[in-house]
Amino acid sequence: MDKAAFLADLQPLPAGYSGSIKITKANARFASGVAILSYDCDESEIVFGQKVHARYHMTDIWVYRDAAWKIIASQTLRYYEDPARGNVAESLLNNYVGTYALAPGHTTVVTREGGKLYEKREAGQRIELAPESPDLFFRAGIEGRFLFYRDASGRVDSLIDRRNNEDLVWKRVQ
Repeated sequence: MDKAAFLADLQPLPAGYSGSIKITKANARFASGVAILSYDCDESEIVFGQKVHARYHMTDIWVYRDAAWKIIASQTLRYYEDPARGNVAESLLNNYVGTYALAPGHTTVVTREGGKLYEKREAGQRIELAPESPDLFFRAGIEGRFLFYRDASGRVDSLIDRRNNEDLVWKRVQ
């Protein structure tokens, strides 16, 4: 996007929206005719009275041409944030316990300890599955969701490992 396209795309927030962006952790590196600026942005927005927040990491690359600094590239990445932790009735937790197979010889086991679920792949570490809502769980600090899928009878028959809207289906074997 060149400057003209950027300015044409730039619009004020719609009615009912307000917000701010604060730059933090700014860092600059310079080489002959090149400047690289790296920084975080903390965005706070109010949408019809509801507060939302996001964090981004940005990198801008500038070059010195024709006696002026000009931006030639920019990249923005959003930091992952865990969803809000929800509640699932303890009476439902046993529905999820079992062994699930991705392919022959590749399994994961879901166990329960008290009011918590855990997932463990063959040689991997045991990781808590935090509830977001019934049948939907996440692993703290790890992007993606675990969705327990129910068949027509209401029995959990598979575990969907959803990452970036791509699904890996683990079929229940036990």
